[in-house]
Amino acid sequence: MSESMRGTRLGALSYETDAHVQPAERLGITYVCPEEHRTVVPFSVEAEEIPYEWTCRCGRIAVRPDVDKPESKPEKHQRTHWDMLLERRTIADLEVLLDERLALLHAQRGERRTPLRKSA
Repeated sequence: MSESMRGTRLGALSYETDAHVQPAERLGITYVCPEEHRTVVPFSVEAEEIPYEWTCRCGRIAVRPDVDKPESKPEKHQRTHWDMLLERRTIADLEVLLDERLALLHAQRGERRTPLRKSA
């Protein structure tokens, strides 16, 4: 082991000091919840976006009293598995597949079955 490392624990202590270190400038933003709790959250003065809402310590949503509520963005429709399936197949195709799978399952059980729908 190196002579300079003798008697030290690696990663346990930092030998740097806070001398001559200037913290970044902060801006205190106040949020108020419906219970009238006031919360001051520090943000950097260089912050791009400061949120309008913040979760209060009581669990409710606190808002900034000094700013008007921003316009809400239109929500994007979430595609479900059903939506993606309908992009690839029609309802008629799905009915044919269902009949085929049901016939296969009944054949494995040894049952006779008549299809619910007539094949096209």
